[in-house]
Amino acid sequence: MLLNDEMKKARQILFMTGAGVSTASGIPDYRSKNGLYSKKENPEYLLSRTCLLENPELFYNFVTHKMYYPDAQPNIIHQKIAEATKKENAFVITQNVDGLHTAAGAENILEFHGSLKRVYCQKCRQKVAYQDYLRSMYHENCGGILRPDIILYEEKITPKIIEKAIAFVSKADLIIVCGTSLRVYPFAGLLEYRNKSAKLVAINREKLQMPIGSTQLITDASKIFAQLSF
Repeated sequence: MLLNDEMKKARQILFMTGAGVSTASGIPDYRSKNGLYSKKENPEYLLSRTCLLENPELFYNFVTHKMYYPDAQPNIIHQKIAEATKKENAFVITQNVDGLHTAAGAENILEFHGSLKRVYCQKCRQKVAYQDYLRSMYHENCGGILRPDIILYEEKITPKIIEKAIAFVSKADLIIVCGTSLRVYPFAGLLEYRNKSAKLVAINREKLQMPIGSTQLITDASKIFAQLSF
């Protein structure tokens, strides 16, 4: 299957991306051998609301030392997706919180789990630059504890985000899944809202559990996206 041809025929394209999209930018994924969760006994706790409230210093140290990569740059996948959103009728729903789709200039993007680039004070709710957060967990104005605007374990995604994601999925006639294991809900469940006539393509290093009739390209996504032209 030539992905380029399918994209040119599609009326509305949706990219659904996960952590695997950013590994070529030097950001580890979550569950692989060298991923964020490797060698951690209880990684979900470190990214939970409970940890943030009960042990904010532990939460801060984990997030700032393991999740922020301020020097990371968009790779060919981010760049081609951004190009598609500008030249084609294309949208993006990403699980990623690294902000690289936005840095690449992508339009029509929904950051399903939030973004590390957005930080606010839990006490006064004022927004602060993420660079300030990397220097201190405390808000210099009021002394409140800062946090990134990401969805933690034990927190729910807002209905507004869910509704927008469902709208993206239901309108697409070509859905391209890339760099995600599709094991994290409710993101993985979004495919249930697709138009049954929509074509579904997954690009991943490992085979996924996908609906019958899907096309799976088991390969390095960077190679596929490098060949795309618009």
